[in-house]
Amino acid sequence: MNQIAARITSWPRLEISSGTIEAVKWLALVLMIGDHINKYLLNDTVAWLYDAGRLTMPLFMFVLAYNLARPGSLERGAYRRTMIRLAVFGALASPAFLALGGLVYGWWPLNILFTLFVLTATLRLLETASIKGFLAAGLVFVLGCSLVEFWWPAVAFGVAVWTYTKQPSLPALILGVVSCAALGYINGNQWALAAFLILAGTPFVTVRCPRIRWFFYAFYPAHLTLIWLVRIPLRHAGYLFFT
Repeated sequence: MNQIAARITSWPRLEISSGTIEAVKWLALVLMIGDHINKYLLNDTVAWLYDAGRLTMPLFMFVLAYNLARPGSLERGAYRRTMIRLAVFGALASPAFLALGGLVYGWWPLNILFTLFVLTATLRLLETASIKGFLAAGLVFVLGCSLVEFWWPAVAFGVAVWTYTKQPSLPALILGVVSCAALGYINGNQWALAAFLILAGTPFVTVRCPRIRWFFYAFYPAHLTLIWLVRIPLRHAGYLFFT
């Protein structure tokens, strides 16, 4: 039993350079742009853009969860600042997100910034390490995930990354793989799992990539609005594959 316990506690820690984490965000951004152009302008007719786009959410979730798991995040107010920014820019993105369509029903689900918001709120409550905090986190997870893109698997993946970063363990790794695989139900394929091929290499690669504060928050509503504005004349000219 002692040998088993020793193996479990000796799982490698995630030590990733800040530049590499930023590079992962840029990769996710590029994949997101391609996915949205394919979805909103090309009616998902380019299969490889759709498949590549399935990596976007796991990559963004990984970056957020990893950063929030850094020592001192709670004391520095990182959770609160992140939730405020995600709520504000998620709201700013909502008009274009709704106008572009492709939702399940009406306004539902909310855009991915709100998915990241639910993850941040859940992790903030888990950070309390108290019974009340755990119960509240469970409630936020269950109810919050029902309102946002990619639902429970997305946030569960973020929780797994956050947990593994703080204390590497086999259960956290299993939760990450299972939750990422569960995205196949939403995506219609298992390309989200390909994100692990990228993430597994991040501790071994150091990339110099400067951080641009606020850029990624502002880019999301800005690019959706631009696609929306571009689509209006294209639709009237009959260049889209849908009406």
